[in-house]
Amino acid sequence: MYVSIPDVFYVPVSRLLNNKNLFTPNQNIPRQILIGVSLPNQREDRWIRDAAAMKKEADAQGATLEIKYFDFDPVKQAQQVATMITEQVSIIIIVPIDEESTKQLVKDAHAVGIKVISYEAIAINSDINFFIGFNNIRVGELQGKYLTTYVPKGNYILLSGSPKGELFKEGAMEYITPLVLNRSVKIIADKVIEGWIPIDAYTIVSDILNNVSDKIDGVLAPNDATAGAVISALSEHGLAGKTAVTGQDADLAAIKRIVYGTQLMTVFKDSRELAKTAVDTAIRLVNGSVIDVTNDINNGLKDVPSILVNPIAVDKSNIDKTLVATGIYKKDEIFNRLN
Repeated sequence: MYVSIPDVFYVPVSRLLNNKNLFTPNQNIPRQILIGVSLPNQREDRWIRDAAAMKKEADAQGATLEIKYFDFDPVKQAQQVATMITEQVSIIIIVPIDEESTKQLVKDAHAVGIKVISYEAIAINSDINFFIGFNNIRVGELQGKYLTTYVPKGNYILLSGSPKGELFKEGAMEYITPLVLNRSVKIIADKVIEGWIPIDAYTIVSDILNNVSDKIDGVLAPNDATAGAVISALSEHGLAGKTAVTGQDADLAAIKRIVYGTQLMTVFKDSRELAKTAVDTAIRLVNGSVIDVTNDINNGLKDVPSILVNPIAVDKSNIDKTLVATGIYKKDEIFNRLN
């Protein structure tokens, strides 16, 4: 048995006019928020941590994430973000890789009312709504300070990542340039690693070691993935542990190398906090809530409201304090032998 519902029914006008709920959304019902996230890769510990922390915060606030990985390919990123826009996500968090591509993606998102947060690196000349990242010049300063303190005289190889590695290099050169100018340090090679691909870092350093007679005393490696590749090349020439190598991201393999003495240092950026802040800010932007802005940073187009987090240098002396005590790694993870 069932009750049929007529195609047409009548309600007195006075009842409609007196029932505000028919015309006003229930303010107690939270808006379902879908956050589109564009991250570089699933290859590095850093981005794995970011994704996990973002999901945790989104779950805690009742939001949903759609995470895509573009593998440092601007075309792939553009396709993925375009799909997010078509799906009408509530807001997009993007790690910008290409200036022109990002600018167009932001324009397309804004055309349908979707706001965009630039994450990790600020999108240049783009009408982004917010920037959340680390103080990347400070990252480079920490790398440069360690390298020049440990190797105040000698021959350096300088490596920088592309895209978005300029600020790291700029910070490092604050310490390196004075030693070059007073001839304490000689730059044997200054190379860019496109796409931050580790095997390319290995090839660059291998070629230098095979063709240059000068002793290499230090290598400015932009992150831990490239540092590992550099150390592999150095190892083939008996130089692992003899040549100072910097890093960034506090990857587990890098921390083990620091313990064993083949990598000088890394820079810990607590991406869990950054990721949590990004998701919280995204939700606040969608809901029109108050956000505590720490900086306004000009990206070439406008002053962008920003939240910056300071990084921490990690060497053998403070691994326990910075990484074990904070729950990034367990002690036995670090001190187990590398495979």
